[in-house]
This record gives sequence, C-alpha cells and structure tokens, in this order.
Amino acid sequence: MTASDHPEHGNPARHAPGAGPGADLAAQIGLVARGDAAAFEAVYSRVAPSVFGMVRRVVRDPAQSEEVTQDVLLEVWRNASAFDPSRGSATAWVMTLAHRRAVDRVRSVQKESDRERRSAAADIPYDEVSEAVESRLDRERVRRCLGSLTELQRESVTLAYYGGYTYGQVAALLGIPAGTVKTRMRDALIRLRDCLGVAV
Repeated sequence: MTASDHPEHGNPARHAPGAGPGADLAAQIGLVARGDAAAFEAVYSRVAPSVFGMVRRVVRDPAQSEEVTQDVLLEVWRNASAFDPSRGSATAWVMTLAHRRAVDRVRSVQKESDRERRSAAADIPYDEVSEAVESRLDRERVRRCLGSLTELQRESVTLAYYGGYTYGQVAALLGIPAGTVKTRMRDALIRLRDCLGVAV
C-alpha cells in the first residue's frame, strides 16, 4: 500500500475502486485482517459514505466528521481481525465502531468545553452538578439495558436510533426483510422499557 493509498489519507467521500454492491463485506474484512490492501480499498469504497453519514449526524461539524470517519476507517484497517461474524453483520460492526468514535469525539469536545467553563467560574451551582450526575446515571442505565438485548436486537436499535436509519434502511444494511427488523425493534423496545422501568 502506498502512502496515498493509506487509510489515514484522503477525503472519506472519495470512492476507491473495489467491490460492487453484491460483494460480501464480511469476506472483504476477513481479507483486510490478513493485510490485503486491495480488500481494504473495496471496504473503504463501500462503507465510507455510510460511516460519514452516521458520524455527521452525531458530530454535526463537517471537518470533525471527516476526521472521525478517517479514524473509523483506520480502526477497521488495524482491527479487522476483531470482527466476529458470529456476533453480527459486518455492516453493524463497522457502524458500531463509527457510532462509538463519534460519541467519543462529542464527549471529548464537551469535556473541553466543560473545563473552559469551570475555569471561568470558581463556583459550580449544586443544581448543575446534580443534573450532570443524573444524566450520567441515566446513560449508564441505558448502556446496561442495551447490553441485555440480543446481538440482533442491539444491531437494529443501534442503527435505527443512534444511526437515524429507517426500518427499510436498517433492513437493507443488515440484508434482512423489513418485517424482521420491525419485529426485532418491537421486542427490543419492550425489553428496554421493562429494564428501564418506563411506564406506558
């Protein structure tokens, strides 16, 4: 792989030559795990637009979204061997990496903003601390409850709610019927409701 072909370089919207829409993404990632640069170019071409779209919805800022997208694709290149087909689809694996990186960037930016705000004010109101603690506890509860879902349910919820995809788009990404996605989502939301103790 030349320097210009390295995953750290280039705009995420650039399409590299590679596999067509019918190619098996999981198989391509398997080749990437063995250091196959051509397979990575195919994976890059196929997932970069979707990764950028998800990251942009979370991060908002276009320049930061491009940076995060490059980080995600670099992580795919470096950690392709971590992908386990038995635990979910290749698309869901990549999108989970993308969502995690995007959320990390937002949190990092927020922490920096919080540090600047704290340095500007010596005293932090009790209510602000209380709200921050409650917010963190809520996030921990949601994370724990998501962990109680099956892998298939979690894939659907992650793509639909964190990624902003419709039922039809989730079905296309996972290669399953839309009706199956709706069933997964319904069952997952019931489990989340029960876990979180949300009244209906």
